[in-house]
Amino acid sequence: MPQTPASAKWAPPSPAVCELFRRGAEIALSAPPEWLEEIDQASLSTDNLQLMADDPVIMAATRRANRSNLIHWAIANIEKPGAPVAPNLPSDMMSTARELVRRDATNLMFTAARAAQDAAWQRWMAIAFQLTSDPDELRELLSVSARSIASFIDACMREMASFMKTEHEQLVRGTHVDRRELVTAILEGASVSSQQASHRLGYSLNHAHHAAVVWSEQAETEIGLLDEAAHTLARCAGTEQMLTVLANTATLWVWTTGDKGLDVQALKTAMRKLADLRMTTASAGRGIEGFRRAHLDALATQSVLGRLNSSAQLASFDEVRLVSLMSRDPEATQQFIKHTLGDLASAQPALRRSLRTYLTVGCNATLAAERLHTHRNTLLRRLARAEDLLPRPMAQNQIHIAAALEALSWTADD
Repeated sequence: MPQTPASAKWAPPSPAVCELFRRGAEIALSAPPEWLEEIDQASLSTDNLQLMADDPVIMAATRRANRSNLIHWAIANIEKPGAPVAPNLPSDMMSTARELVRRDATNLMFTAARAAQDAAWQRWMAIAFQLTSDPDELRELLSVSARSIASFIDACMREMASFMKTEHEQLVRGTHVDRRELVTAILEGASVSSQQASHRLGYSLNHAHHAAVVWSEQAETEIGLLDEAAHTLARCAGTEQMLTVLANTATLWVWTTGDKGLDVQALKTAMRKLADLRMTTASAGRGIEGFRRAHLDALATQSVLGRLNSSAQLASFDEVRLVSLMSRDPEATQQFIKHTLGDLASAQPALRRSLRTYLTVGCNATLAAERLHTHRNTLLRRLARAEDLLPRPMAQNQIHIAAALEALSWTADD
């Protein structure tokens, strides 16, 4: 069926076409059973709609919804031919939508609606050709009716999409509430059967684990984005096994199988596409204790980023393990950094990054330059400048300098 652009001007039809439209709507209102059956069959005929067609409850509800919408549209056009028709969401349509949300098959609602629309359009064209043989009147009638039917279905589908989104979020939140009660008991050390808990969670606790905390600091966060980050973590762990728990409206706890190492580079690349989200990760051993330990370490990593006001989008517990210990007393940490680094603490970040990388690779200038993607001579100049800013000679204080630079590297300014 032709689709009418939403931007098209809604001009009223001519008086003659208004009368034709009204008569056509009256015919549609008293449509014989075989017409309605055609529309019903069309809405359930394609292969991907088999789920709906095989369920007698859904089929009956679909038939009633189709009739309700046909009656609603026809009456509206008898009263005001060719005028915009308000959307109609009968209870049968909403109950079917709710069931499709539960079955994770929401796309079937829209596929069925378009199929029914096409079948109805075929019947309407037959009515239009019975009403007039005047080519100008017929052209206008078909144009106006195409606009009317398309805009009515579009409006219904917009309302339905909003309804299904709300239903999906409520379903997801309810599922997460059930999971969180059991997961919280595990995390708090309650005596829980690993086998029973695995069955209830749909996630095996008997293997090694990667855990993550995914969150957003934006005003509104879509659950779908958090879920996308969780699936990204699973892919980078080389597994499809995953458990997610919605901790609050903007935070998701995630576990995946830890039998393989995380592809950290792939995870960093993928997270850049989810710019509003942040993630901390940790890995631990097998069983319930590994499940608990991995999560607590991921939470600890998140706390480190919070204490240091870090802007890092992705961080692992292994990366912040030392800083986690140092930052438990923020004031003492700041005093240690200032005492150890002196003026270097407030110098250009490039100087600190150069010195930190140099110390990390065992004071190998060539390797450090490669890591920093800079010329060796440029690195040597930066190292000399950085050492000038230190309050004590680097050769006598390398361990403390490396620790101070590590702590400072996680702050928002670095």
